[in-house]
Amino acid sequence: MAANTDRRRINAPSGGTTAPVFAKTVKDGAYLEQLRPRRTRGKDELRKIYDPTKANPSVLQTSIIPSASGSAYLELPSQSSPKSTSTLIPPPSTLKISASIQGPKPLPRSAPFSPSLLLTTTVKFAPFATRHRRGYIRDAVERDLGVHLETALRGVIIGERWPKSGVEVVITILEGEEDAWWGDDAGSGNGNGGGWGLLNVLAGCITVAGAAIVDAGIDCVDMVSGGVAAVVRDNKDGKELVRILDPCPAEHQDIVAACAVGYLPSRDEVTEVWVKGDVGEDPDQLIEGATFAALGSVGVMKEVFLESLQGKFEGHISEAKESGKRKQEDVEMSG
Repeated sequence: MAANTDRRRINAPSGGTTAPVFAKTVKDGAYLEQLRPRRTRGKDELRKIYDPTKANPSVLQTSIIPSASGSAYLELPSQSSPKSTSTLIPPPSTLKISASIQGPKPLPRSAPFSPSLLLTTTVKFAPFATRHRRGYIRDAVERDLGVHLETALRGVIIGERWPKSGVEVVITILEGEEDAWWGDDAGSGNGNGGGWGLLNVLAGCITVAGAAIVDAGIDCVDMVSGGVAAVVRDNKDGKELVRILDPCPAEHQDIVAACAVGYLPSRDEVTEVWVKGDVGEDPDQLIEGATFAALGSVGVMKEVFLESLQGKFEGHISEAKESGKRKQEDVEMSG
């Protein structure tokens, strides 16, 4: 049966499904500017990845997929100050990424001998991850992110311990960071959507993949985490350039440059650098800021791993106690 006559399948719309934008929002520039999200954090303050004291903390969890060797989930909300209580205004996007590790497992017999572990990375946006609906086939952006992620992870895993073996890192982006604020495109059409959100996506992929690799028990030289720093123009006069850590593209009207890195804190090494925009004559300051942002994620990862190990040990201890009680009861009953 042809695809267009298949009554059992309901295809989703090809375009984005956003809330309606009324004429006042489009024509009145002052009212539209009031709806722009504002950065409430300091220029060197990161978004909180894990804070159990808050009502809606950000999330970094491990061992979420039982069938995988290791898995992790990362969620970073946009902590902008709300400018409107209307539910028709699209809220700033959050970053939601899941990672799963398949392997290490032996390669097929037909594969050539490899003295080290073969690493394969796959990055895929969910169809509903962005405002514009994505296809089911990987596009050039997803393949590019996969190459960057593979470069960041290749210097972390000790591949010589698994000859003729392979491991696959599968990243699913459930919700991606926006490239710009929706009002810039709706109002003037001069939005700064130039792929700035992809750097935050890459940093999140590096962090969640590093957590999943540790959860899988694969030997690594160090924990790897991702960080982003950007240079933006001050909104007051538009002339002063300010370096900020962990930027949210929807909060800034003019982003000059941005940098995403994969960082090993104990070895003080950078495994991946992606720079975008006009960095000027001194790009080291921007790269250093991105490493500071990556360093802020390491403490959170350590706390999550300690809580996970503590929970596993407590489970093993409780199971051992229960089995000991059952054995003692069996002995008493037989006696």
